[in-house]
Amino acid sequence: MIEQGGLSRRRFLGAGAVLGAAAFFTLSPMSRSLAAALAPSGSPLLGFKAVPASTADTLVVPEGYQVERLISWGDPLFADVAAFSNRLSDNTAAQQKRQFGDNNDGMSLFPVDEQTAILAVNNEYTNYELMFEHQGKNMSAADVEYAQAAHGVSILTLTQQEKGWRFDINGRFNRRIDANTPMRISGPAQGHKLLKTKADPKGEVALGTFNNCANGMTPWGTYLTCEENFNGYFGTDADLEISSEFARYGIGRKDAGYSWYKFDQRFDLSKEPNEPHRFGWVVEIDPRDPSALPVKRTALGRFKHENAELVIAQDGRVVVYLGDDERGEHIYRFVSRDTYNPTNQDANRNLLDEGELFVAKFNEDGSGEWLSLCHGQNGLTAENGFANQADILIHARQAATFVGATTMDRPEWVAVHPHEPMVFCTLTNNKNRGVADSQPVGGPNPRAENHYGQIVRWVPTAGEHTAKDFQWDLFLMAGNPNLYGGTPYAGSSNITADNMFNSPDGIGFDQAGRLWIQTDGNYSNQGDFVGQGNNQMLCADPKTGEVRRFLTGPVACEITGLAFTPDQKTLFVGVQHPGEKGAPSSFPLGDHTVPRSSVMVISRTDGGVIGT
Repeated sequence: MIEQGGLSRRRFLGAGAVLGAAAFFTLSPMSRSLAAALAPSGSPLLGFKAVPASTADTLVVPEGYQVERLISWGDPLFADVAAFSNRLSDNTAAQQKRQFGDNNDGMSLFPVDEQTAILAVNNEYTNYELMFEHQGKNMSAADVEYAQAAHGVSILTLTQQEKGWRFDINGRFNRRIDANTPMRISGPAQGHKLLKTKADPKGEVALGTFNNCANGMTPWGTYLTCEENFNGYFGTDADLEISSEFARYGIGRKDAGYSWYKFDQRFDLSKEPNEPHRFGWVVEIDPRDPSALPVKRTALGRFKHENAELVIAQDGRVVVYLGDDERGEHIYRFVSRDTYNPTNQDANRNLLDEGELFVAKFNEDGSGEWLSLCHGQNGLTAENGFANQADILIHARQAATFVGATTMDRPEWVAVHPHEPMVFCTLTNNKNRGVADSQPVGGPNPRAENHYGQIVRWVPTAGEHTAKDFQWDLFLMAGNPNLYGGTPYAGSSNITADNMFNSPDGIGFDQAGRLWIQTDGNYSNQGDFVGQGNNQMLCADPKTGEVRRFLTGPVACEITGLAFTPDQKTLFVGVQHPGEKGAPSSFPLGDHTVPRSSVMVISRTDGGVIGT
């Protein structure tokens, strides 16, 4: 038993098998009082009636809740822009540059005043089968321009109206950032030879951001958007030898079907071999200044970023937790050199440029440590192929492997408890676990061919996020108890026939300490996944381990992205790619319209706090 930072820790893994009891923690007296201030006296933390699994083409919420559409792919962000057309050939790149982007993902809400807020939303990628009448089979330069315009970030002005929060098409903060928006490269890798191109011989200004998965926000009021599967946009028809450095990031002659390299030479590896090094970063955006240049913060490392969870440590330094979303990759932590200044926000603008990057090693006994990725430490020297700190950051994956980091089951979102020094990370799945020799079963990855996923949790030594060491356990293991009762594939004991799911992905806390879990998994409702229905959003009580299903999404979607208003009475949730791969969906407008990714607004009919 370990008592630390309010945690009562009972590990339920032994010899790689589930013993059947989830690990729980006890809130400190201060945390209990904060939670009580937001939850009705005497009520459990989870106060809503769980919804059942669903295969319907709609968003289902609990009794006493209501859901409305805020905005969908193609909706105008400005009053002089045409609306999205269900006749796909009518939609153009010029319009899309000023419309809400496609496949919304992570998002953050920035209050401006009591009546105004800014919602920054990632637009991760495009579905060609829904975007073009030819379904991507006959791409042109104009089609590629249109697709590039649908990527990036949409920034929305919201206003509080009689019926709740609504998008203001005349709002002063409205903005689109896409795959061709200029942005500054900052930090140790700025100007590195591998970031220099014909168009940018100094390696200081990149064009665009794309495949923006999840997000983060800073206490100085900026938005962090994270570049994930950037490799899929690069390719070449030339007989080019692919380096091991490219291969580690999934970059090859064949792209993921986007065809950008055929019409835009900066995506052709034979013409601009350094362009891929300019992606895979965390980008910082000032949502309050539509003219401000976004900044790629290279000190946070280059990999397939999921989100960026930022917390201020006890000594005032900034700590950012980062997952690399690919099977067998790692979890990272950045610690700033300088401290946060709460009285002068302008002084914080470059805090993410100087600091130290670490990668996590999880030991079998429940202990863990952060391994430094600083040049000259842990063998990261020129003799071993790392010439300087910029080299390490550009090739963060190789550096992490070199120092002995733990390979993880696809690290997705990271979330820090609002009142406890406790960190959670979703490990969504890993078909390669126990199959590839480099990914052995054990520790926080206890199941071979893991297609259900789990959530790992850790507490830093002395509750200090800058500490070198931590203790970890598994908060839950997803599974199917109806099929696999009594085995690890049933999941942990807090997973039942009434709340089962697969592939936890997005997570986040509300102010009371409820952990919200979103899924991006197999929605076939067959085989190993029978009874689990469409993707969903659940809510967990970290104190008791209880998990309840809060909502279910429409056909073939992913539920991703969440943001609360400060009073916790409105929740924004993202629905991504409904109707993908030809699935029969007309969400959100119905009547056989083109299915469109959307941001939805959820509130209680009595105006109360979400989740209570």
